Amino acid sequence: MHSTSLIFATNNPHKIQEVQSLLNNSFRLITLKEAGIDITIDEPHDTLWENALEKSKTIYRLTGSDCFSEDTGLEVEALFGAPGVHTARYAGPAATPEQHMTKLLYSLNAQTNRTAQFRTVISLIEKEKELFFEGICKGRIAEQISGKKGFGYDPIFIPEGATRCFAEMELEEKNFYSHRRKAFDQLKHYLLSN
Repeated sequence: MHSTSLIFATNNPHKIQEVQSLLNNSFRLITLKEAGIDITIDEPHDTLWENALEKSKTIYRLTGSDCFSEDTGLEVEALFGAPGVHTARYAGPAATPEQHMTKLLYSLNAQTNRTAQFRTVISLIEKEKELFFEGICKGRIAEQISGKKGFGYDPIFIPEGATRCFAEMELEEKNFYSHRRKAFDQLKHYLLSN
């Protein structure tokens, strides 16, 4: 059994809530704020793996404590994998989630192929060892924004096997399909079995 508390390299309260629900009470997440770290870490790379590693390495350097980060991208088939690593900045660095979604829906306006997937990559640094875990949720982009739950692109993403978008689901239902859950299940299994 590994450390029961881990620093999660994010300032996003929605992600913290969602990830804590995925890890149950197996581990206590320490937020950057709780760790006394008040920085925004750049995501300058071309892959989710490199961006996730950038964040976890930065926090590990600052704290010397085991930590993890995640980077998630929405990959739309008709847009050749975009927005991908630029998911959080698709309509510009200061844009709202609504602006990102509006731009994406506009980009797909004439498209019948609305196939997409969310990909989450977790970077764990434990005693200087670097490990990665990945989760994918296949689905499609809805025709319009709907629902009030969740965050990011949840109001326009319908997971495979569902008829409603993430933003219309309670967290427990979203976690059933979630790319993030698939990646964090692997992380949890690793931490509990090593």
